[in-house]
Amino acid sequence: MAEKYNTREERRKQGQTQKKGQNKSPKKPTNMLKRIFLILVTFGIIGLVAGGAAMAYFISDAPELDDKLLKDPVTSKILDENGKLLAEIGKENRDYVNYEDIPDLVEEAFLATEDSRFYEHHGVDFLRLGSAVIANVKNGFGSEGASTLTQQVIKRSYLTPDKTIKRKVQEMWLSIQLERKYTKEEIFEMYVNKIFFANRANGILTASQTYYGKDLNELKLNEAAMLVGLPQSPSRYDPYKYPERAKERRDIVLHLMNKHGYITETEMKNAQSIDITEGLQEIDKSQIDTTAYDAFIDLVIEEVGDMGDYNVFTDGLEIQTTIDKDAQEYVYNMLNSDEIINYPSKDLQAGVTLLDTETGEIKAVGGGRNTTVKRGWNYATDAKRSPGSTIKPILDYGPAVEYLNWSTYHQIKDEEYTYSNGTPLKNASGRHYGTVTTREALARSLNIPALKTLQAVGLDRARDFATDLGIPFDKEITESAALGGGKDVSTLELAGAYSSFGNNGIYNEPHSVKKIVLRDKTTIKNKTESKPVMKDSTAFIVTDMLKSVMKEPYGTGRLANIPSLPVAGKTGSTNFTPEQRAANNIPSSGVKDSWMAGYTTNYTVAVWAGYDNASGEKMEYLGESSQRIPKFIFKNLMEHMAQSKETKDFDQPDSVVKVGVIKGSNPAVKANEYTPSSKITYEYYVKGHEPTQVTTEYEKIDSPGINASYNQESNEINLSWSYPKGNGNTQFEVKMSVDGGAQSVLKKSKDTSLTIPNPTPGSKYTFSVVALVDNQQSDPASTSVKIPAEAVVPEDTEDEKIEDPAEGENPEQETPAEGEEDKQDEDKNNNGENGNKDNNDNNGNNDNNGNGNNGNNGNNGNGEGNGNNTDDGNGNNGEDVEGGDDTTDPGTVEEEKPVETPDPDPNPDPDPNQDTE
Repeated sequence: MAEKYNTREERRKQGQTQKKGQNKSPKKPTNMLKRIFLILVTFGIIGLVAGGAAMAYFISDAPELDDKLLKDPVTSKILDENGKLLAEIGKENRDYVNYEDIPDLVEEAFLATEDSRFYEHHGVDFLRLGSAVIANVKNGFGSEGASTLTQQVIKRSYLTPDKTIKRKVQEMWLSIQLERKYTKEEIFEMYVNKIFFANRANGILTASQTYYGKDLNELKLNEAAMLVGLPQSPSRYDPYKYPERAKERRDIVLHLMNKHGYITETEMKNAQSIDITEGLQEIDKSQIDTTAYDAFIDLVIEEVGDMGDYNVFTDGLEIQTTIDKDAQEYVYNMLNSDEIINYPSKDLQAGVTLLDTETGEIKAVGGGRNTTVKRGWNYATDAKRSPGSTIKPILDYGPAVEYLNWSTYHQIKDEEYTYSNGTPLKNASGRHYGTVTTREALARSLNIPALKTLQAVGLDRARDFATDLGIPFDKEITESAALGGGKDVSTLELAGAYSSFGNNGIYNEPHSVKKIVLRDKTTIKNKTESKPVMKDSTAFIVTDMLKSVMKEPYGTGRLANIPSLPVAGKTGSTNFTPEQRAANNIPSSGVKDSWMAGYTTNYTVAVWAGYDNASGEKMEYLGESSQRIPKFIFKNLMEHMAQSKETKDFDQPDSVVKVGVIKGSNPAVKANEYTPSSKITYEYYVKGHEPTQVTTEYEKIDSPGINASYNQESNEINLSWSYPKGNGNTQFEVKMSVDGGAQSVLKKSKDTSLTIPNPTPGSKYTFSVVALVDNQQSDPASTSVKIPAEAVVPEDTEDEKIEDPAEGENPEQETPAEGEEDKQDEDKNNNGENGNKDNNDNNGNNDNNGNGNNGNNGNNGNGEGNGNNTDDGNGNNGEDVEGGDDTTDPGTVEEEKPVETPDPDPNPDPDPNQDTE
């Protein structure tokens, strides 16, 4: 029994043990939760303590409330590139309004839009803050704001607009203090008088008078909503510049007013249906003084606004700009006087942008001619026109080098051609040039090779290339874009794109601000875009072709060339439609727009000239002389800037090779060491894509056989040479040195002998002769003669006594040796190897005389250059036809017509829809 009892007892104990074990198992999670809870509480306490300490630290250096800063704007200082004061702005154009004079309509619009619980919170709206915190957790810090009107007053008065935790904590703390010190009405009054509304309107009353010419109590619902929508981003919602954005923002304000019960849905919809421009008045700026810097300061104001929530009129900023004061004054004087450029009309307008090629810094801006107001229309940045042929490096040839590895010698056939849809296309000159190189096609600005180049690249790649250079296309491009159609640009955008070619393929966004310093000394650097947009080989090859535009006889930019500078550039102009010509009696030589863009390693300049041609008014046009104005502006500005800074040439990168190619070879054939120089053209290739075939047409020529001897009896050296393989064109160059000294050329002629009289006794004479055959040169053949120290002089006989010379005779005068007469005749008439070509530059009229004759009309030895250059004279100029779409392309013209011999078969019946230059 005991055994069984013991067994039962053991079983009971075992059962209890199992129950305990079973009871312990579900208790484990409870214990774990307790531990987690205790840990969280501990961390929470630590977090609160740390957070409290952090908040205390942040608050400790918060600024004190200052009544003056709360109510009065602080002037901002604009500094030039050297940190010297350029201007102070912020004191003008502010009318203060008291709270009791603010209509309910205006207050309700602000409350609905900016702070619907303004009269309920105590400076910080914690409900709204909680919603913003959740949004920031989901979308990132700063994605949604929760600032009350009170906080905005604090931010605009004391703090930076940076979205940092420290700034936010200080803002909340000071907002609570502000609510304790001032009433809600006083805070609201501070807010509406402090905020900025664009167009130099500070405060709601000034804005109402600026935009609508009304007091606040006269504003309509749609007008009040438009004004209240502006402060969120004044520049972005400017109704004069961006009416669509302004309307969208106004309609949001009306929606919020309806949402919060201030207006009915019917009132909202009626106000939303009103055109955004209705009631807007022209801004009166006639009382504002102007200076040479106004156009540049306009850019600074806009750019500071784009950098963040900064207001140059109220925030007391110190703005470090990029302006070169001397350059800005020069540009202003050049546009607004006749001291440098002689303008044909006061109505002719021009825009100019000067950039630092390497950094993209804007050094000067020509905002227009005869400007009378500040913050007016800026023809350098606001005016956008079809760029004409200046687009060709950007949209055609640049992409061809980048994507297809084209060289400066790549061959294109200039022939009768059409767009893909069958629309005919012609060159401005009305003729075809056969197979030409890309260098020549671009320098002549031929239309047909440009279109063929765009087609080879592809529209999408060309568009992407241009977009990377700061010229984005909003939609798909058409083939007419190859000639400037389909995209309007400003001089600022064009200069930015061109500077990339001069900066080894690096694009720097044009900018006027280096940095701003806030009132608390916080420095905000301008984070401008800088990126590689093309290979350095592309930049260099395009640059070298654009040098030909400026320097070659057939280049369209010769009038803008500066011989002393390595400069690259491109001309462009745009045409009128046939209908416009007929309606306004515009001659075929008249153009709508004229462009010049180019660069050195230091500076980039883009210039536009034309007329406003307002809708409904008679259209003005640029005549033949007016079309040259952008070239003259470009040349004068570049020369002025080069006076104070050395201009280096463009460095050839390792990715590019220079190759001597046989002229006219297709495909390209490399010259060998024996190829005459007259048969070689030197071109640039992307490394690895240069030609490999070498010419076998030219061989090394033989050296002459040479002999020299001293004749004691006559005391002279007799030199002779032979060249059995010579022909009638073979010449010989003879050089001599004495006792190892420097060589001097004795003669260069077809003769094969030479006599040197009276050599110096004891000296050693060394001669070398080189054969010159068809511009090939042989190796020199050399020989030497040693003259005896005591030369034997024959004794005088009685019949041969040397007598004193008669009066008037020169005992030292020598009769020329054999062949010397020929040499003297050559020297007199310049009929040596170069013929008359040394004088060809001056035999004709120069480039600027306006008589139509090119400076190469004299004889140049080659029988070329005798045609008239319509670039300089009367008649159509000679670049290209551009612009328009594929079916109704009005075309673009270009001023400069290359020097040509008359076309043996000109086109007598040009297409009436195709304008020519």
